[in-house]
Formats: sequence, structure tokens, C-alpha cells
Amino acid sequence: MPESLDELTYDYEDEGVLVRKQIDRVVLTKGSWATVMFLFQELDRAKNKFRPPKMAIVRFKKSKGSYRKQSSFNISNEKQARQITEVLEGWYPKIAEMTAAGAEGDEADDEDADADE
Repeated sequence: MPESLDELTYDYEDEGVLVRKQIDRVVLTKGSWATVMFLFQELDRAKNKFRPPKMAIVRFKKSKGSYRKQSSFNISNEKQARQITEVLEGWYPKIAEMTAAGAEGDEADDEDADADE
């Protein structure tokens, strides 16, 4: 089992044949719970060719000195990736507004508390 993030790979062999090959990876979070994004290809055994690339977001938990996969989500095509991107880009302005509104509410609560003193 991998003991460091540098050792984590998404390559997978079945009976000595590489059936999933990692093309690239980005470590999104580090620590005892690590999140890694992989770009990979899977082997089409019938054609003996690798299929178009996919992406995966994988969560690992470090336990007893080794990282173990806890969960993953595959992004299987460009349309899905773009939909996820659109949702995230749409949500962050809302999050910023809510955060600002929450901060304003906190300031109003502080002013009310000051008035009570």
C-alpha cells in the first residue's frame, strides 16, 4: 500500500496487462484525508486500444501509515465535465453573496450587542 502521496497511482493491471493507465494527476488536498484528481485511460480489450481519456476524483484515507481509497467519482465525458464546471461557476457567486450577507448580519448582531451594554 502507498505510504506517501507521491506513490499513489491510478494505473491498474489485470493478469499482467495494464488495463487502466494514468496520464496525469493533481493532488487537490493533502493530509490524512487526501483528494487526488486523475486523468486516465481504460483499455478496450476487444480492440486492444485505450479508450478516450476520463477523469476521476479520488479520496484516500491514511490509516496505519498507508493510503487506502475511500471513494471516487469518474467524470466520463466532456459534456459531464463542462456541466460540473458550469454548476460550480454558478454556485460560487451565490456563496460569495451569502458569505457577505452573513458577515453583514454578524456586524449587525455585534452592533445590537454593543447597544445592549
